[in-house]
Amino acid sequence: MRRIRGWRRRGCRFAPLLEVDGIVVRFGGVTALDRASLGAEPGQVTGVIGPNGAGKTTLFDVVSGLREPYRGRVRYGGADITRLGPHRRARAGIARTFQRLEAFGSLSVWDNVRVAVEIRQGWAASSRAVGGAAWDLLDRVGIAAFAGHRADAVPTGIARLLELARTLAIEPRLLLLDEPSSGLDDEETEALGGLLRELAAEGRAILLIEHDIELVMGVCDHVHVLDFGRVLASGGPEQIRDDRRVQEAYLGYSQEVPG
Repeated sequence: MRRIRGWRRRGCRFAPLLEVDGIVVRFGGVTALDRASLGAEPGQVTGVIGPNGAGKTTLFDVVSGLREPYRGRVRYGGADITRLGPHRRARAGIARTFQRLEAFGSLSVWDNVRVAVEIRQGWAASSRAVGGAAWDLLDRVGIAAFAGHRADAVPTGIARLLELARTLAIEPRLLLLDEPSSGLDDEETEALGGLLRELAAEGRAILLIEHDIELVMGVCDHVHVLDFGRVLASGGPEQIRDDRRVQEAYLGYSQEVPG
């Protein structure tokens, strides 16, 4: 495999850091992804929305290496990573959160992040202070006050932010976030949106699965809509909001998509 390299420019725009091309995934007789193609650029938050069962999480499974597609290619930094294992993708800078919370429940919030920092430092043979790095990450996502709490005892919204802190510990270039606002109140969701914009501005590509349409329309630069495993529409937030096909996929009839 070619060495995974940084992003490059095409004219005045960055080329996609992630390129998903013609992905097909089948479960028996059910096609979960049907020739799905999309991309995510560095410096941008890219939304992936669609009804339940549209194939969104399956798409993340393919990008993160947890599921091999029946057909199609995944490229990252210009390199074909379709057959690359999840651990090698993580080392290359692809980090992911899950719709189902995956924290180490018996450990504290701080220890959960510390473990992630230690793993990353093991990859890079770094001498940076582990404890300080963990505190910095907890502070950045706004949950330092919960550092000493057991991970299985904190509210769902705090656990979501804990997962985000752990993904940031590996210093990702591509961040895959699956329903990160689930369990957050309005104020916390607004803070999350601001944080996502900051993370993208630092050069990361962020791919966001989210049912909170208001958050998607407020934070995303580009949105892809999945329906029955196919990319139904792609475009800017306003373009997606006004697309009749998208309205029908969500509501069953033409009406303005909320946001």
